Amino acid sequence: MIEKVDATKQIIIEVENLKSNNEYEKAIALLEDSIIKYSDDYRLFEELSDIYIYKQDSTKSLNAVNFALELNPESATGNYLKGFLLLTQEKITDAIYHLGESNKLMGNNPEVLRNLGFAYSLQGEHEKGISILKRALHLNPNDELITEDLAMALIWNGDVLEWNVLLRQIEKAKQ
Repeated sequence: MIEKVDATKQIIIEVENLKSNNEYEKAIALLEDSIIKYSDDYRLFEELSDIYIYKQDSTKSLNAVNFALELNPESATGNYLKGFLLLTQEKITDAIYHLGESNKLMGNNPEVLRNLGFAYSLQGEHEKGISILKRALHLNPNDELITEDLAMALIWNGDVLEWNVLLRQIEKAKQ
């Protein structure tokens, strides 16, 4: 068992290196070959899903993450990826479910919180969304995407004064 775990870990490290060098086709080929040998390792399917998100192929990405979640429904990463994909497809209720599951499993991850907060805001639960987005920003104060999502949620909620304060903070940080 240790041998399989070490082999899979090495594959994932190699895939991450390929992704960082924009060698997505090589990463896909490596994952497809590895999945034949280690078909029960959900992490390989999560990596494949992540690549297809980058390549903007949501169908293949969703297929890969669904398979990963069949293998391990308790995967924080798998639930995050599925929640993200559902959010991009405007399936807000389902996205909130999966992002919430990811948050339970991997609490206080700023990226998970950003998407969860934004989803709640899209659903019209502005106060909840803003609260979650503020927590994400507190955890990662320099993240521009969190700041932008929080600004949108504040606008949707009619919090123009707080939005102006946030806007000034953004401008000050850029100087």
